[in-house]
Amino acid sequence: MENTNAKGLSHGKIILMGEHAVVYGEPSIALPFPAVEVAVTIAPAEDATIIDCSYYSGIAAEMPEILQSLQTAINTALKSLNKENTPLAIQISSTIPPERGMGSSAAVSVAVTRAIYNYFNEELDYDRLLELVDVSEKVAHGNPSGLDAVTTSGDSPVFFRKGHPFVPFDLRLDGYLIVGDTGITGQTKAAVGSIAARLKTEKKVQTEKEIRLLGDLAEQAKQYLETNQPERLGTVMSQAHNLLAELGVSSDELNHLVGAAKQAGALGAKLTGGGRGGCMIALAASEQEAQTISQALQDAGAVKTWITYLNQAVTV
Repeated sequence: MENTNAKGLSHGKIILMGEHAVVYGEPSIALPFPAVEVAVTIAPAEDATIIDCSYYSGIAAEMPEILQSLQTAINTALKSLNKENTPLAIQISSTIPPERGMGSSAAVSVAVTRAIYNYFNEELDYDRLLELVDVSEKVAHGNPSGLDAVTTSGDSPVFFRKGHPFVPFDLRLDGYLIVGDTGITGQTKAAVGSIAARLKTEKKVQTEKEIRLLGDLAEQAKQYLETNQPERLGTVMSQAHNLLAELGVSSDELNHLVGAAKQAGALGAKLTGGGRGGCMIALAASEQEAQTISQALQDAGAVKTWITYLNQAVTV
């Protein structure tokens, strides 16, 4: 018997530390970010599977190429259940902004897969979920690390080093994370390329040192998250931003928002993700301080801000 009002949920993700350095084997930390989420509802359809989302409304088979990863997520989940010919009405609601490093494509695939399995009342274990989502993520990103799928579907921070298993760990930090959106699409590919080019110049030794320092700061940040040391975490966040700016992957807009957050009382602030646009993050000791920082970011030009309490369980 089918569940005719099936739902699937997921949430966003934030890279806290280690962006760019992770490309060169240094560690990084990603956090689930429940302040933004994806909700998918599935009901029966008559003749063909139909989609209703902010980018497209109509027959799934006729979706534009930009939504190819969504098409793949649907087809992969249905095929895994031998239900490819079952028409569904799929409604997708998302508050995760695309191309901001928050894991939008993975979160949609996670929620869609969960909803399809719920619709057919089939069990979906976590490893199987990640395996299915990886198929659509390869369409979206070519050779994904899997980090987005893990953090948009899970409830723990993840410590990650290229070529090593993901290491979930306990978050025990009493603090608030504020995210500010510059309103400018991040330029991850260009930023990654610029660091690679920098390693071929007379700044090679300096660049290698800065990359190692970013890795060291990520190691420290994990310790501070596990032992409730928000002031020290804020300090290493700000140090990481200075190194990323030195590496050339920040932007005037990001630097302006980072400065505004610190002036408003943030314990620390930095860019998050690929850089050269996208989002920045700031750490606050209390909810009231987080609200003050959020308002300061909006006054400084952030098109959107979000706040989440770090020491909380994420439920999906």
